[in-house]
Amino acid sequence: MNKLIILTGPTAVGKTAASIGLAKAVGGEIISADSMQVYRHMDIGTAKITTGEMQGVNHYLIDEFEPDEDFNIVKFQKRAKQAIDEIISRGHIPIIAGGTGFYIQSVVYDIDFDSANTHDEVPASDSHDMAEDILYRKSLQNMAEEGRQNELHSMLAAVDEVSAKNIHPNNVKRVIRALEYYHQTGEPISKHNEEQKENKSPYEFVYFVLNDDRDILYERINRRVDKMIEDGLVDEVRQLKEMGYDRSYVSMQGIGYKEILDYLDGKITLDEAVYIIKRDTRHFAKRQITWFKREKEVVWVNIQDFDRNPEKIQKFMLDVLKSRHIID
Repeated sequence: MNKLIILTGPTAVGKTAASIGLAKAVGGEIISADSMQVYRHMDIGTAKITTGEMQGVNHYLIDEFEPDEDFNIVKFQKRAKQAIDEIISRGHIPIIAGGTGFYIQSVVYDIDFDSANTHDEVPASDSHDMAEDILYRKSLQNMAEEGRQNELHSMLAAVDEVSAKNIHPNNVKRVIRALEYYHQTGEPISKHNEEQKENKSPYEFVYFVLNDDRDILYERINRRVDKMIEDGLVDEVRQLKEMGYDRSYVSMQGIGYKEILDYLDGKITLDEAVYIIKRDTRHFAKRQITWFKREKEVVWVNIQDFDRNPEKIQKFMLDVLKSRHIID
């Protein structure tokens, strides 16, 4: 069975540096499980790893899509599995590193999305007429175009409370997919996803989750946002806007981008934008931790227990990998 290492945790916890150190120690190559770093031209607001920071370690799913291209979990799963095969063929160990828990889960448990309607095409359905499915999707899309995202989210909450808690109202594509799945099957997509989580993994894996004291993590988030502004986030978003990218693109719905767009459009002040980015990033980190707590077979690495010392953290992870026979 092929071996796989996962290194994840909430935003700003220190995944990038830890993943590089681990990759160099075990002869690994890194697959990014980040829904934003995959986009070109979006560097500052995504805290994208730089070529220098990579230290010669091969990375996948960084800078592979333009901001107007659709990138979703189905594409991630396909690309990640291809990368895993490539890395293993060279005798190296694949390391999935990033904070998008559902992306990681899709690979670790080889989730089947064909029956869950998570791709963009309208799937064939045994129980519904195709024309009816198309009309239903169009009605939902019309609601979104009319700015009725909250109404769509309320519709989802009424039939699938679990999905409504996990999907932000602004993530219209996922809200619509979940509503379509319920429309076609009569059951919540969250139930399907839970069933898929019971799949036996095709990999021998160790799933590390880095974490830190909440107050310290939140302070790191606040400092990171301040540095993004200092490093030119406003200019980065202005350039994207001049290239024709606006809030209609999924990429521009990312935290940090939509708020700066609002500032550039005169809807809010820069101070208000920064406040919202910090607040929403903290909320995002909290949701990430909640997600990882629901995952099974994870190894929590509370970095405060290691005096926040990178060498001690790495030694602990290497010891776990050896005990699980992932490395010699």
